[in-house]
Amino acid sequence: MLPPIPYPDDYGVSQYYGFLPNELPLEILPDPYYKRWEYVVSNLQALLLSKRLRHTIESLPIVTASRLRTPAEWRRAYVLLSFMTHAYIWGGDRPEERIPPPISIPYIQICNHLDLPTVATYAGVCLWNFKPIFPEEPIDSLENLSTLATFTGSLDESWFYLVSVAIEARGGPTIPLMLHAIAAARANDSATVIECLQVFATRLDELGTVLQRMYENCDPHVFYHRIRPFLAGSKNMADAGLPNGVVFATGAGNEPYCQYGGGSNAQSSLIQFFDIVLGIEHRPTGSQKPSDSSTESEAEGPTAKPPRHNFIHEMRSYMPGHHRRFLQDVSAVANIREYVESHKSNRSLSLAYDASLAMLRSLRDKHIQLVSRYIIVKSRESRSHSRSLSPLSAPNNQPQPLNLASASAHKYSGPETAKAERRRLRGTGGTALIPFLKQARDETGEPAIDAWARRILSNGPVDSAGEAKGFALGKIGEHADGELEIVGLAGVWKMDDSEGGLCHW
Repeated sequence: MLPPIPYPDDYGVSQYYGFLPNELPLEILPDPYYKRWEYVVSNLQALLLSKRLRHTIESLPIVTASRLRTPAEWRRAYVLLSFMTHAYIWGGDRPEERIPPPISIPYIQICNHLDLPTVATYAGVCLWNFKPIFPEEPIDSLENLSTLATFTGSLDESWFYLVSVAIEARGGPTIPLMLHAIAAARANDSATVIECLQVFATRLDELGTVLQRMYENCDPHVFYHRIRPFLAGSKNMADAGLPNGVVFATGAGNEPYCQYGGGSNAQSSLIQFFDIVLGIEHRPTGSQKPSDSSTESEAEGPTAKPPRHNFIHEMRSYMPGHHRRFLQDVSAVANIREYVESHKSNRSLSLAYDASLAMLRSLRDKHIQLVSRYIIVKSRESRSHSRSLSPLSAPNNQPQPLNLASASAHKYSGPETAKAERRRLRGTGGTALIPFLKQARDETGEPAIDAWARRILSNGPVDSAGEAKGFALGKIGEHADGELEIVGLAGVWKMDDSEGGLCHW
């Protein structure tokens, strides 16, 4: 007997806005018991500027999560303490690894309740951190969105979060749509599956248009040097000043260090939902697609290498628990890829499926371009600038802040600098980004059905059997040596295949 198709409402997933909450996020916690938290976050920029944030947080009375009542209140408390925690860690000349009890005690309680790690996740900075300007207007438009909390108070930071919010809202209706397609495939209703896939492909194309609006109001320099450092987690952050991670001090003594990745768009349940319903399989970064000649027994033999780390699967542990369970249950019923493969003679069905793959791959192509502009170019500029400065050139010989943005610029010197940075510059999620993004992009096209679609989505030639062969090259002037070339009105410019991260799609 087939498992039942999940019903979104049972998992707190909206039929209209997807993984955004059904109830709009609270702008303030109603109980005065939590007014100190609200005060700190509402004055976060002033406290950071005056360098009073850490002392202010250390002086807070210890309050607990005991007076949080509704799901919206728990989510608001998580947002407040996430911003306070990251501001405390990264809001000085050097990062602080020990989080004081006024934050640690309630934060651990809240994260346990929400089934989240003690770090600012995508849910905290995007999904639960917005409000409509006019409540009667839809929230899938950037023109009707505003943020509730930011580290910098800048338009750039708000816009960075809100583009993701708009994508989540615009993509929300695809969830019931594709669940309907799964039900239609069970009933062998090809016409309905085709119709659903056509609408799905169109909506994916719209999401790519929304993503490209990032350039309108988020300046790459502001993002790289002012916003991105606050979003960093505590995992793989030795070069940025956290070699062991962070400790949440509760007063119990001997609290362990913990290491978590920071906010990352790989934590978006919506994007992973797209992969699941289309049957796209993602391997650990750097892993090659198994050849047809390899056998299962060979893969499991005594000389087989241990499985490599799968970043995409790890990111599910950073999602709210009910969203994570929804994806698990959808994975158990996803059947569209198998249905299309078993009906290859239906060209309309194959075309609709391949079009959906193409639009999702296009979305990932656009994100690689965005990351290149916001991360790779800015990291190269920072490295070049750091070389031009002497150790005594800083005003009044004041120490310069150490964080995610500055670490790579000061870390490397000599002829191997660029190569070392490509290997070691990491994203806010704590992993190599560009290799991850490229592989995820290329894997999106692998299930393509028709030979012409496999050729286009792999950007390589097709052999006599209709299989794509050769290197998978991108559509933005991406070369086999890992270099990107962008051709535009300003001419041609190139960038290294770097690592490091904006947010991961």
